[in-house]
Amino acid sequence: MQDSGLKVLVTGASGFLGGNILRALSQYSDIQPVAACRDPDKLPTSYTGEVRTGDLRDAAYRRSVVQDIDVVCHAGTWAAMWGHAEQEQKNFYIPTLDLIEQAMIVGCKRFLMSSSVVLPRPVKKGETIDDFATPAYCGHWPHLDRLVDIDRYMQSNAGRGMQMVCMRLGHFVGAGNKLGLVPALVPRLKTYLVPWLAGGKSRLPLIADSDLADAFIAAIMADNLNPYESFNICGNDFPTTREVIDYISLKTGVPKPLYSVPYKAGYLFGWLMETLFPIMPGKGPFLTRSIVHLSEDWYCVTDYAKEKLGFKANKPWQTALDEALADLKHHDYPWSYLSQQ
Repeated sequence: MQDSGLKVLVTGASGFLGGNILRALSQYSDIQPVAACRDPDKLPTSYTGEVRTGDLRDAAYRRSVVQDIDVVCHAGTWAAMWGHAEQEQKNFYIPTLDLIEQAMIVGCKRFLMSSSVVLPRPVKKGETIDDFATPAYCGHWPHLDRLVDIDRYMQSNAGRGMQMVCMRLGHFVGAGNKLGLVPALVPRLKTYLVPWLAGGKSRLPLIADSDLADAFIAAIMADNLNPYESFNICGNDFPTTREVIDYISLKTGVPKPLYSVPYKAGYLFGWLMETLFPIMPGKGPFLTRSIVHLSEDWYCVTDYAKEKLGFKANKPWQTALDEALADLKHHDYPWSYLSQQ
């Protein structure tokens, strides 16, 4: 898609993913980025392009924000890593489906949906997850289940004139990321209560901030895409949980886990913490089943993204983790609430 003056809308432009996409887009003279956000003051300071201020939960805003847009990068989301089913439906799922519809109505050419590599079921030892692995409900994490619904909706509507691209993103790593595996893990390790899950042998699909942006740029500009596409977007290496925690411990001094439990025990404990949270004081549950889910073995091959988009990650996971840890340290390793506030 090499049209001169391509107009690209980035929702959630003031967030971690959207901000990185916006910074990358601003480097291309033949692309006109448009930032969609609620608070322009939180946009990257270097951004000087068009801003469309509003709330995606507002139907009128969803109709207006896609006007004269060629490509939508939907990085705007409302997410929780436990429960909050009603909020996920109201704040994320319904607005996203309508945004897709409105984009189709006005003739957008391509819609890029920020999703997750954990969309299908975890693999068994020795297996890999390809880009089109069938999405599967997990049943205990409403946000993930709504991502499954959105992916199925995109597949069933891909023949209506707008290309649908599911960006199955790995676990975010980088400065500024406040919700995810790494920001949740670091302060919890300090309590000495975090165990290894199945010995810490599972492989993690980490993806750095700049590589996330490069992947979206590649998907925006790619030619010859099918009506529906799905891409695993991960780093080149898949470190084990043990390697990542060892590295975090080395860099921060937080303790490593002292014992190991099987995944079934981890899910049971996560369920217990979610169940007891309403009657226990604290800053969100200590552990949730989504954290256990993210820690499963996710070996997601990226060959299709390399072939179709020419995408290849460049930043080593250690470098991205260094930057993330430095940012967390600057904020005194804040406790992650595991949901948007």
